[in-house]
Amino acid sequence: MNRPAPVEISYENMRFLITHNPTNATLNKFTEELKKYGVTTLVRVCDATYDKTPVEKEGIYVLDWPFDDGAPPPNQIVDDWLNLLKTKFHEVRLLCCSALCCSIGKGTCAGCTCFD
Repeated sequence: MNRPAPVEISYENMRFLITHNPTNATLNKFTEELKKYGVTTLVRVCDATYDKTPVEKEGIYVLDWPFDDGAPPPNQIVDDWLNLLKTKFHEVRLLCCSALCCSIGKGTCAGCTCFD
């Protein structure tokens, strides 16, 4: 299956990468792509489709905040996301990139990857 290329979105000192959700078979290439963009935090909002251990061994922190496909994220996930952005982009004040990965077609997850 052909996967769409990652798309980076920048706003002021924030950078986000929108990407597909890998499998264990595509994890090496996916991790290399994350490193290329300087990702240090990856948020998974869908059910895990890969082992996060190899990603974390590359220095990328993985958070699991899954919610139902096609549904809005629960308030707790929205709060957690906003707190993550505040910590990563406002308090640190670095040009960083965060990644968020989800399944293709995740209802309200238009930008699926964010980097530190």
